[in-house]
Amino acid sequence: MKFLEYTPLDRFNLFFSHLKLGESTIRGSLEAYSCKHTVCDRKLSLSLEHEILDYLGQSSDSDSPSSVGYLCRSSRRTLIYLILTLSHMYPDYDFSAVQAHLFLKEEEWDNVRQVFDTYMFEAAKEWALTYDGDSLLDSMSKAIDEVVKLDECEIYSYNPDFEGDPFSEKGAIWSFNLFFYNRKLKRVVSFRCCCLSNVAEESYFGGDDTTKEEYEADVIFNNMDI
Repeated sequence: MKFLEYTPLDRFNLFFSHLKLGESTIRGSLEAYSCKHTVCDRKLSLSLEHEILDYLGQSSDSDSPSSVGYLCRSSRRTLIYLILTLSHMYPDYDFSAVQAHLFLKEEEWDNVRQVFDTYMFEAAKEWALTYDGDSLLDSMSKAIDEVVKLDECEIYSYNPDFEGDPFSEKGAIWSFNLFFYNRKLKRVVSFRCCCLSNVAEESYFGGDDTTKEEYEADVIFNNMDI
């Protein structure tokens, strides 16, 4: 997967780089990737393919039919592209294909809107104040559409349990990962967002010699290109 630079996404990355809202801080990133494999991607893709096939071959009648059926029916290539995207987003995290497919779910646009209504209410108000009343969701939709043509996209969410969540760090209140995948263009736009408690963060800094600057340089997006 190759990171793609798109100017329409820049202002969202700047906005979500450190959005402090009272007792919490929201951090997020909107990124575009080409599905063209790098050398490392080819190796990982082959490994993931073998893992899926081994799992299917070893599955017995006692295994969950929904789990096995999902891997049989869904496009393994799509699954692998999404895992490769996750691996680029979280390079220090090892994603298992069999585990990841349990947490990846295809979504409708109405579900995306519900996510924004539930989690991004305060962020949307701040965006409107910053950009003369513009709607955050509508603005993001237009930017994503420029990159991957929303009406041609499949939308996926990644919602792992606590142990499988790359965002499960000290002070995390909630997080979500959304993917907009265009098969024809072979391109993915990811939107990841996390809300951190400022209270927990301040408590963390009071407990050892780590400075806030050192901590922030090492948290969620230390390996992220913006």
